[in-house]
Amino acid sequence: MKVLHVTPSFYPALVYGGPTLSVYQLCLGLAGNGCEVGVLTTDANGPNAVLDIDTTRDVQIVDGLCVRYCHRIMDVSVSPTLLGLLRSRIRWADVVHLMAVYSFPTIPTLLACKLMGKPVVWSPRGMLQRWEGTRRPRLKALWELVCRICSPRRMVLHVTSDEEGRESSKRFPTTDIALVPNGVEVPKTIDYAEGTKGFRIVYLGRLDPIKGIENLLTACNLLGDLGASLTLTIGGSGDSNYTEKIQGYVKGLAIAKQVRMVGTVTGEAKRKLFENADVVVAPSYKENFNIVVAEALAHGVPVIASKGTPWKRVEEVGCGLWVDNDPESLAAAIKTISRMPFREMGRKGREWMQREFSWNLAAQRMVKLYQSILEAS
Repeated sequence: MKVLHVTPSFYPALVYGGPTLSVYQLCLGLAGNGCEVGVLTTDANGPNAVLDIDTTRDVQIVDGLCVRYCHRIMDVSVSPTLLGLLRSRIRWADVVHLMAVYSFPTIPTLLACKLMGKPVVWSPRGMLQRWEGTRRPRLKALWELVCRICSPRRMVLHVTSDEEGRESSKRFPTTDIALVPNGVEVPKTIDYAEGTKGFRIVYLGRLDPIKGIENLLTACNLLGDLGASLTLTIGGSGDSNYTEKIQGYVKGLAIAKQVRMVGTVTGEAKRKLFENADVVVAPSYKENFNIVVAEALAHGVPVIASKGTPWKRVEEVGCGLWVDNDPESLAAAIKTISRMPFREMGRKGREWMQREFSWNLAAQRMVKLYQSILEAS
């Protein structure tokens, strides 16, 4: 089966966080399950940077996976080269898998597939979900209207959680929804670094208002004696103005000296961050999947996940807490989990990830989805 992934950015553009890594791991899994995968993307690596990569030809990543990086000339993903290659790449594919929503390749890809009669699996990656701080909702509604007009007859919206499915169906009510959770890479071994004192809290993800970082900082400031001995490490990057806002917020806290902002964390540095954590907190207002929760559990670290994430089952499995994301609720959860057997909780979470969230299993589920949309033609 020939599968074309169209995405505004691709690995190693890790500045865009979890979705970039998720799409990359999915493509590797598809190639490992017998698919011939082509990726059409740009060389974007943030608002003012591009990848140091060949944009003149296809780049083979592994057997069965080739990527064409097209030079981005402006905005997030505007690339005339990508537009010029789109029709021929779609003609080659049996199935087109489109990533993202409000980006340059989206409408041309949908329209080309409609005109050429190609089936589409579309992964919004949470972009069709809303919260009270959603920016430019009217402009997004107009964009979605154009997308509905351009959508091909054979199209399925791929979501990674039930909540994402419910919210996405409100915007595309006549489109079928398919739930296929993301996978996570589970390391073979973990070398825990036990803390000598205090309680080590980690936040890892984009720096963005939707992530609820201010609520976590305020919560840590409310913890009294526990707060005096904790450390909070914030990993991730985002808009420079918002990053400066968070830095200023930290300076006004009593626990300011116990907070570290370490910027983007990948690879070995990310592994060490997890190994030096007692708990990972995900305080988001809204998430479609939140890969950081899965990554933490894969590394044997229990989590506190907000009810804006789809991780209610952490309490059922016994590997974390699922709570409201207001400062008082987060503070109470941190205090509670600090008295719980968090290494045992982490072990349960790791075993859960191995059972249900391997990338190979995620790829197999996606292949079945591709097959079903082809058989429905």
